[in-house]
Amino acid sequence: MAASMRPLLRRAIRYSHRNISVASAGVAGRSGCCRGPSTCRCFSDVAGDRSTHFGFETVPESEKAKKVYKVFENVAQKYDTMNDAMSLGIHRLWKDILLHVMHPQPGAQLLDVAGGTGDIAFRFLDYVRAQQERQKRRAARSMQTPSWADISNSYSSGDAVGPQESRAVVCDINKEMLRVGKQKADSMGISAGLSWVTGDAEELPFDDDLFDVYTIAFGIRNVTHIDQALQEALRVLKPGGRFMCLEFSKVTNPVLSRLYDEYSFKMIPVLGEVIAGDWKSYQYLVESIRKFPDQEEFQHMIEDAGFYCVKYHNFTGGVVALHSGFKL
Repeated sequence: MAASMRPLLRRAIRYSHRNISVASAGVAGRSGCCRGPSTCRCFSDVAGDRSTHFGFETVPESEKAKKVYKVFENVAQKYDTMNDAMSLGIHRLWKDILLHVMHPQPGAQLLDVAGGTGDIAFRFLDYVRAQQERQKRRAARSMQTPSWADISNSYSSGDAVGPQESRAVVCDINKEMLRVGKQKADSMGISAGLSWVTGDAEELPFDDDLFDVYTIAFGIRNVTHIDQALQEALRVLKPGGRFMCLEFSKVTNPVLSRLYDEYSFKMIPVLGEVIAGDWKSYQYLVESIRKFPDQEEFQHMIEDAGFYCVKYHNFTGGVVALHSGFKL
């Protein structure tokens, strides 16, 4: 089969699966709001009655995205400051470890979903630039006493096209978070290789097989349909591409778990009120962590989405876990 036909075949299979799911849900009576299988979220009157969690509160599925949007719109300006305060700065170490595990090479294409303030994208571009400098230094050292083979190779590759430029695309559904991220990038003088896109994790505005790495850090627990977000991650990754998710998880040590609960429920909302003037948003963020699947369950969800070699690593006793998998 021609390579150019594979994305079309995969898209056809995906749409057929969606149609099957719609049919089994009783789509025969769906309303006229639907424009097609890839855009319709309103499959039936029954679907409109489904409920989900918003922290410890039960809400209709149709309302969760709006509520989450409002939370992050409210906290955007103080988001990075609160991350430092809540984690005592440890979130920076967690994100650094993510990049070292990723170990991206020059030319890698990153999609960072729910990455509004740009922390992962900035680290990615810095890491790739450092890798490029290392490669240049190694090449310079090797050419100090070149062999005849090295000289021959340099002539034969003189007209070759250089490696593709690395690029990081920050995708977030919340425009206020993206605005804060752009301000940070401007203040840091970061512009080359960086793009900002408004988009929904459940319905990404990108074609198939585009990215080498998909990351989502502390964002997937806020998605209404996690399984759909995972399917979208699989779709936009190239074959061989890597999915990486950094998220709060289940603390494994009973003593640490009790201390963590005390700190989370009694201190974090207070910090939110003092620093950001917003108790309720941070109360939700604490509750949303408790509603997210534990490490093993989330690993199975990633595998069910179609990823292979899925593994996870606990950080800080399971306060945070890094899950990763590959698209084959």
